[in-house]
Amino acid sequence: MRRMSQEPGNRRWTERRISSRIQREVMQLILDRKLRPGDPLPTESELMEDLGVSRNSVREALKALQALDIVEIRHGFGTYVGQASLTPFVDGLTFRTLARPDDQMDALNEILQVREVLEEGLIGRAAVTLTEPELDRLEAVVTRMEAEGLEGRPFPELDRQFHELLYDSLGNALVPQLLGAFWAVFRRVAQARDWPDGTAPRVTARRHRAIVTALRSRDVESAERAMADHFRGIEAQAAGEPEEGES
Repeated sequence: MRRMSQEPGNRRWTERRISSRIQREVMQLILDRKLRPGDPLPTESELMEDLGVSRNSVREALKALQALDIVEIRHGFGTYVGQASLTPFVDGLTFRTLARPDDQMDALNEILQVREVLEEGLIGRAAVTLTEPELDRLEAVVTRMEAEGLEGRPFPELDRQFHELLYDSLGNALVPQLLGAFWAVFRRVAQARDWPDGTAPRVTARRHRAIVTALRSRDVESAERAMADHFRGIEAQAAGEPEEGES
């Protein structure tokens, strides 16, 4: 009987399976050796020998890990441990949203809902952990928002800064990264589709002022309510509706 050569589809599946295995083993190597971002990884030749695979397989696996920011390939210098940032997550979520041309608003609202759940769940904790100096910094940001709002100028970066400062006292490094990721996706999608900026700056500043006022009073319920009101405004903006109180 004539021996059949491996079909192209089966060959590609085998190559992907080998690449996935190598990726997992390289990640485990990083963990086992307790390597930190910026630390050098073994050379390609060392990985080939340790894992028992070809140079091409090692390179393909490392390219895939680079796309995830798990490793960093510095041509001419070697391969190093990456930052493992949320950049690939942001890129993937942005693409997912833009790839839904018929219901992009639904996709954007899904992102807002996740961020809303996070923030409304965290604001109560922040209300009891924020220090007076941290509250002073938040208030300074709101004062700048109010100045911009009086001129009718949107202040997206101040808004982002406010929400990053808001949860510093929790000591959870993942929180600002996640919120920043959702923020970046929202802005990218809005810019890619050239959606008009429906922000009512004075109203937005007023809502942030209400959050700080509640936090100053250590009033958890009022802080949660002020945050919920803020998100109602964001959702209205995303839907292209005028914000309450702004004509």
